[in-house]
Amino acid sequence: MPLYYVYILKCENIKNGNVSLYTGSTQDLMKRFEQHRKGVGGAKYTRGKKLELVYFETHLTRSDVMKREYEIKSYTSSKKWEIVDEFQKKMEDSKSK
Repeated sequence: MPLYYVYILKCENIKNGNVSLYTGSTQDLMKRFEQHRKGVGGAKYTRGKKLELVYFETHLTRSDVMKREYEIKSYTSSKKWEIVDEFQKKMEDSKSK
């Protein structure tokens, strides 16, 4: 059974240094990240920006991942940064074990 991913990209505008977060979903996380990075098939919002995958989670159904993506997109910017920070801390903790 395939997995579905909801992810958050940190997007840094190369021209002015502004940083924002982009939320999306996919079945192939690395392929989708490369599409964003190359500007081919990726969202217009991410084009021309330095990108970093800063958060992801998996779901078993497309319906579940779409609901979660919608939920995250409805969060305030500060709430999105909170979940990114928590995720990054968990990743660091898992590396140190």
